[in-house]
Amino acid sequence: MAEVAIKMVKRSGVDLEKLLELLIKNASAELTTYYYYTILRANLIGLEGEGIKEIAEAARIEDRNHFEALMPRIYELGGALPNCMKEFHDLSACPPANLPKNPENAKEILKVLVDAERCAVEGYTEICDMTAGKDHRTYDLALAILNEEIEHESWFSEFLGEGPSGHFLRRGDTSPFVGKFLK
Repeated sequence: MAEVAIKMVKRSGVDLEKLLELLIKNASAELTTYYYYTILRANLIGLEGEGIKEIAEAARIEDRNHFEALMPRIYELGGALPNCMKEFHDLSACPPANLPKNPENAKEILKVLVDAERCAVEGYTEICDMTAGKDHRTYDLALAILNEEIEHESWFSEFLGEGPSGHFLRRGDTSPFVGKFLK
């Protein structure tokens, strides 16, 4: 753990225990979403589903990257991930992104995907609000993830006909905001 980082976060007035709780819950959401998106993506078939599959895959890979970027910060701040995967799953900041009742309905899968992204946007906004101007490293990380989660939400909401967002699928460049934390 980074002794000075912990001291500086506490000195800035951030509730370290609450921050660690949020980081762990969001890390759980990212890893479990990676798992659930694997299942959702596999069920995106047929004419409607195939057009969405590439976008679901990009969001799936980026969610795994988000988990990988969060984990070191959790340990730097003196936290730890649970040893039990079931316990970790159940800590998730967001509900499971389960297959809808009709897994052949691409629109229903899209609703699951967009709801998961909206939950993530709320979670990272809370972390940004808590750390803005206080814990620069965590803020930078949460903001990077937030930018990618907003893009994911935009991609899926456009397919649901909620209006244009101005966001485009990235070609060959996953995690453009979070990538600097993965090196």
